Amino acid sequence: MRERVVAACDGASKGNPGPAGWAWVVSDDAGTPARWEAGALGTATNNVAELTALERLLTAIDADVPLEVRMDSQYAMKAVTTWLPGWKRNGWKTAAGKPVANQELVVRIDELLQGRSVDFRYVPAHQVDGDPLNDFADRAASQAASVQQSAGSALGSPEPPPAAPASAAPRRRANGTKTARPRAGDATSRTIKAKFAGRCVCGRSYAAGESIARNDQGWGHPECRTAAAG
Repeated sequence: MRERVVAACDGASKGNPGPAGWAWVVSDDAGTPARWEAGALGTATNNVAELTALERLLTAIDADVPLEVRMDSQYAMKAVTTWLPGWKRNGWKTAAGKPVANQELVVRIDELLQGRSVDFRYVPAHQVDGDPLNDFADRAASQAASVQQSAGSALGSPEPPPAAPASAAPRRRANGTKTARPRAGDATSRTIKAKFAGRCVCGRSYAAGESIARNDQGWGHPECRTAAAG
């Protein structure tokens, strides 16, 4: 049996239902993203996107390779590890006697899991210093949902951009009135440390751990954000 592969998968829906996408990523021996793929789903729910991401990952990895799958979807994980046996016994009905939601995808995943070694690991989403594979899959799925285009290492696609930091809460002046939130192109926009290497709008690369700031076209060097916004 071949050496175990560690991977993550994730789905995204902008509206639930809304424009949706899926993604999976496989790590190298150092635990960093090495191979990945993402795709668009048109209009779909988060649950459909999450299950699709798992189905595409299982399809992409040879069945004789032991696999660890990291996911942040409690629904998708429980669907295939906890609820699925009961659904099958009940003729693909829930305990309440209702048809299983997203049955076609669940049946396909069940088929792909037969006779192979797969360990599922839940990882919380959107955590500071969280799982890097899950973070990568999350960003790739979100980008695919937003642009509705395929991407991946086999296509020579750049890594998905870092997630935008949460908007700062409005600040209050001494008289109690609110000040405006800083915009992406403002000099007051916050900077973050890049989790992965990328390319700035200026054309130059930035390294993992380097300070970056959001501009109108994504992320890049802090000194380039004003020029990009202009």
